[in-house]
Amino acid sequence: MKLTTLITTGLITLWSSMLLAQNARFTTSGTVEYEKTVNMFAMLKKRINKDNESYLQPAYDQYRRSQPQFKKLTSTLTFNDSKTLYTPNPDNGPQNFWGSGMVPQNNTVAADLNAGTSVTQKKVYEETFLVRDSLRKIKWKITDETREIAGFACRRANAIVMDSIYVVAFYTDQIAVSGGPESFTGLPGMILGVALPHENISWFATKVTDVPVPPNKLAPPTKGKPLDNKGLRATLEKAMDDWGEYAKDEYKAYML
Repeated sequence: MKLTTLITTGLITLWSSMLLAQNARFTTSGTVEYEKTVNMFAMLKKRINKDNESYLQPAYDQYRRSQPQFKKLTSTLTFNDSKTLYTPNPDNGPQNFWGSGMVPQNNTVAADLNAGTSVTQKKVYEETFLVRDSLRKIKWKITDETREIAGFACRRANAIVMDSIYVVAFYTDQIAVSGGPESFTGLPGMILGVALPHENISWFATKVTDVPVPPNKLAPPTKGKPLDNKGLRATLEKAMDDWGEYAKDEYKAYML
């Protein structure tokens, strides 16, 4: 009798699981709203050294007294099953970043996931570039760590980009699109969270909307001086040739 009960219970559980799997809805088009958070105190403190501390330390102390620790910015990723368009929203807050290129949202990024290509409209100070190239190839290492973001179960993956930037990402396979914020792609599902711990920056989804997206809503940007990543790299290196120690951080910001 007990054996019969166990078998019956097992069959019911299996049938229920199969029914849930059949009825599960996987999102393939819609929008993701992200919030970018920058720890300004940590970022600005790194810019102080023995050569500039006489004037930057007082400026930093004043900043801490008058400004919030975290700078918040928002953006939207529009997507269908093969294309994404990442668009920053206007920032109407204080613009006192000490000239750091890591803080503002410089990029509008259109990605064609099937073709493996991207078009990025990139603002670099007073200039605008239109960078056409392949999607960044990221060697992700998927872990067992999980967390919920914007109502979706997500799994953690780690990577190194640009030889030195440590990236922590969280993706969900409930959104069957291999996209993400900025130029972060290449995981088996939508990236809903990205953190750059050593850069004091993160992007996390706050809302996902499952809606049909017409092709015209995914049109790539068209304005800007045309370049590829190699050309952009050469342009930045030439412009920052005499910037000393500040060149590394700014180069990193605009190539990310």
